[in-house]
This record gives sequence, structure tokens and C-alpha cells, in this order.
Amino acid sequence: MTLEPQLVPVLREGIDVIKMVLFRELKSLLLSRGREPVYVNKLTGAVVNELFGVMPSGAVIESFSRTNQDAVQKTLGMISTKLDHLKIPLTDALRIQFLCDSHEGLNSTAVLEKAQKRDILIVERDVPLPGAFMNIVRSFGRSYGILDPQPLTTPGTTQTNQNGGIVK
Repeated sequence: MTLEPQLVPVLREGIDVIKMVLFRELKSLLLSRGREPVYVNKLTGAVVNELFGVMPSGAVIESFSRTNQDAVQKTLGMISTKLDHLKIPLTDALRIQFLCDSHEGLNSTAVLEKAQKRDILIVERDVPLPGAFMNIVRSFGRSYGILDPQPLTTPGTTQTNQNGGIVK
């Protein structure tokens, strides 16, 4: 699949929304297990970065990820069992990220392979078209309060009520 250059930034924003959903769910799961909030924030960020192949920026974050690698790997393993309801959006986000990376000349095959080994990637799922992916992003983004709810009408449009009257 080829991507239009102006579409890549929009798709990357969609990937970020899915990352935020994962962050919230994972953070909530770890906090429910009685972990310290500061530690949970750092661990959750490290896990999301690891899953999406993001290199930590900053010495503190990099040091935390390196020092807590066992916890990061263990927590990654929890995604496929404790957060299995996120497998579809994560699969789609990882595949769209791969397409965006490929469009920009980057090879992120290893990210997909790691997600597959961790049973997070749904191999038999078709690669989503950009529009379908953005529909999932909007749905999850709204339900998690990350994106604003869609207005009932778009500006400049009219609707009719049940009596045939025009509603602005």
C-alpha cells in the first residue's frame, strides 16, 4: 500500500492516540496492583516505547528503561492476556506505523516481529486501510476521552426533525 505524503502525519497522530489508550489501560492495571504511581508512570511509558520501538529520549528515561528491563518485559507480556481487548487497535496501529516508517525509508519489521512473538499482533488480521484505521482511532479516542466527541451536525449543514422542520 502506498501512502500520500500528507496522510502520514495524520496517521502518526492516530498511532499516538492508540498509544495513549494503551498507556491509560496499562497504567490503571499496574496501579490496581498496588504499585507506586511515579514508578507506574515510568514503567508504563517504557513499555509503550518498547512495544512501538521508540528510543527513549533523555538520560533519566533511558536509564529507567535499562535498569528495569525485566519489569518492562514482564509488563509487555501482560498486554496479550490482561489487555487483550486492545489487540485489534494495537495490531492496526503497529501495522500503520510500519507503513508510515516504510514510506519514510525506515525499516520497522523488528517491531512487528516482537509484537507477534508477544502475542499482541493479530497475524491473520488484514492491514487496515487508512480510513478504517482512523475510524478505530476516533472510536477509541472518544471513548477514552482523548478526542472530543463528534458534534451532532457539522457547521453549515442542516438536518430535518421528525416533523420535517429544519434544525440548525
